[in-house]
Amino acid sequence: MDGEPGTEADATSAGSDSADSDDPEAASSASGAADRAMTSSGQEDVDPVELGVELLRKFEGGELSVAAAVDRVETITTNPAVTRAVLDEAERRGVLEREEGVFQARGEGFVRHESEVISREGEFTCRRCRAALSTGYFLQLEAGEHGPFGSSCIRKVTGRERE
Repeated sequence: MDGEPGTEADATSAGSDSADSDDPEAASSASGAADRAMTSSGQEDVDPVELGVELLRKFEGGELSVAAAVDRVETITTNPAVTRAVLDEAERRGVLEREEGVFQARGEGFVRHESEVISREGEFTCRRCRAALSTGYFLQLEAGEHGPFGSSCIRKVTGRERE
């Protein structure tokens, strides 16, 4: 079903070699197609590292704990090697700066809800909290579409609402 998080290839079966890699490119491609995520429509193969970096670039809050950054990335993948690759790549590109266990977001800093978030009616499951949804909110990012989220989770993922 469209919009179900089960269409994502989380790569929980990724080889142990990729989990130990310090190279973000090797970690993101080590297990091949298993580390790639499907869009909510299931039609396009999306690089989870690119999607994760762009999601972090759009964070609105300025300061972000490592746990909160991981929470956002885990809406894309639960593979620890890919999560680490996203955070490392975000730091390498200057999207995040880490100081004493806290990230400072240095990206664009906001999502244009009028043009970068769309809503769809249907039967969905929130990618963040796993709640059943009749209206799903989807982020339209350059790297691909990401969602669905519920109304409060979309605000938390983008940083408009603090936890």
